[in-house]
Amino acid sequence: MSDVRWPLMKNIITDSDKQALISHISNTDWLTSGPVLKEFERQWSDWLGVKHSLMVSSGSTANFLIVAAIIDHYKLSKGDKVIVPSTTWVTNVGPVMQLGLTPIFCDIDIATLALGAEKVRATIDSHPDVKVVFVTHLLGLAADIDKLRDEFPDVIFLEDVCESHGANIAGRKCGTFSEASSFSFYYGHHMTTIEGGMVCTDNDDLADLMRAKRSHGFLRETTDIDKDIYLKDYPDLDGAFTFITDGYNFRSTDINAVLGIEQLKRLDHNIEIRQENISRFLDILRNYQGFYKDFKVAGNSSFSLPFICDSPAQKLELETFLQDAGFETRGIISGNLLRQPFLKGYSDSPKVFEVSEMIHQTGFYIGNNHLVTREDFDYLESKLSEYFSKSK
Repeated sequence: MSDVRWPLMKNIITDSDKQALISHISNTDWLTSGPVLKEFERQWSDWLGVKHSLMVSSGSTANFLIVAAIIDHYKLSKGDKVIVPSTTWVTNVGPVMQLGLTPIFCDIDIATLALGAEKVRATIDSHPDVKVVFVTHLLGLAADIDKLRDEFPDVIFLEDVCESHGANIAGRKCGTFSEASSFSFYYGHHMTTIEGGMVCTDNDDLADLMRAKRSHGFLRETTDIDKDIYLKDYPDLDGAFTFITDGYNFRSTDINAVLGIEQLKRLDHNIEIRQENISRFLDILRNYQGFYKDFKVAGNSSFSLPFICDSPAQKLELETFLQDAGFETRGIISGNLLRQPFLKGYSDSPKVFEVSEMIHQTGFYIGNNHLVTREDFDYLESKLSEYFSKSK
């Protein structure tokens, strides 16, 4: 590749963010999980519109924590079935397997790159004992989770919103349509705490269970549980070291939360720019044949700008051309996750998942963020014009 002109991600940590970090570190001796983290959780809950938010060490541990808590809260059994998309990030599926549940893969809809009612309906018809549906809002597009919930009211729904902060359905933010949801603040996402994530829920009991599990299983981490009951039943235990559930250390720190508070101030504005960017991108694509362009962009918070080509040959040729012109590219998340070695044996053929397979063979993306400029789009447009002129 030539020098990178359009990278997948840019540094979105500003000088003011750094000054906030310097000020915090200079004026406190408390750097681990503490009052700043709790304040970030409160602000995030207000922004999203939920009762409870818990900051964790990553979006991946957020997913693990949610699944672990759901198993306990709903008394799920080993082997219970969870529908997951055939195109998603690997740590959306990994916790399901690691915690003893059975992933049931379901193809996605092309317009949202996510689980849709028709395919979920067919999967549930084949697996009527499904207990959970874990929806991923992919690339900043909102899945039709409102329709799914209406159609399957007896199923537990979870949301992975890790790369789709602020995506919404009729003004209601994704991450509020399910029993619990996860977000990632990884360096390349809409906002960053460098590493970090969030779990969110309106369920008081589930929130307390996740608080305990986030921190080793400590009773002392809970807020709504009647601690006196436990202390009366276990008088021989030190209340500060009473463990009410199995747990982990998934905590984040006040240092990460300082960045979160600063970046949250700009999030809505930056999402608007991302939305403008994908609209301009699709307007450019409409000048050419050979691409899928009918993504459901209403309520999007675009994470990246996807090309889905008519053929694998065109994908290879165009992606190589753009790389040579200085564009960093990536496949669309996993492509078809069933092609990955660790999932060998979960399907007789990955080709059964037709949309995921098409994306795997013909799809890739370039980066999108609020620092993409008008000049960047002019360059993209000129390069696509050049490519199609040569292809005639």
